[in-house]
Amino acid sequence: MTAFTWISGVLALGLLLYLIFALLKPESLS
Repeated sequence: MTAFTWISGVLALGLLLYLIFALLKPESLS
């Protein structure tokens, strides 16, 4: 696994977690 794929995986995971959090608690992001 290269550094590029590792960073891409971390960014994708972070974005996914952020989207899930936004869907669960939309009022906290206003």
